[in-house]
Amino acid sequence: MAATPVLTPLPVTSVLFACTYNMIRSPMAAAMMRHYHGARVYVDSVGVRDGDEVDPFAVAVMEEIGIDISRHRCRTFEDLEDTNFDLIVSLSPEAQHRAIEMTRTMACDVEFWNTFDPTLVDGTRDAMLEAYRTVRDGLLAKMKQRFPLTRGPTV
Repeated sequence: MAATPVLTPLPVTSVLFACTYNMIRSPMAAAMMRHYHGARVYVDSVGVRDGDEVDPFAVAVMEEIGIDISRHRCRTFEDLEDTNFDLIVSLSPEAQHRAIEMTRTMACDVEFWNTFDPTLVDGTRDAMLEAYRTVRDGLLAKMKQRFPLTRGPTV
């Protein structure tokens, strides 16, 4: 009996991360993707609704791992200049619905990484920072699983 061939997914060359306001989850995910795979993959992020500015707690926990998102500017799906992505990773239910709508007019894959909204945590500054760290670490773990770090030249 012949062995079944193992199919490897086609390489992803462009990824759009999407959440509700583009203030916390999608900027964090996009920045980590750029940090680890920026030379190989085009990365962008958006929100379903208008956000004000990047969340200061998100900036603080990303600085802890050496990634600066302080200059991030919140954008929506309507602000996208290019909508040709191989993959849309939605991080909130609202973003998932919007990503699925986009597949009606463009050929891309959609993955739903349901990610907790850390703004729902009340309490001390330390408790809030811990919630943001949990989101950051969860996104990083999913990213490393989905987009493994490879050694060697980037061809």
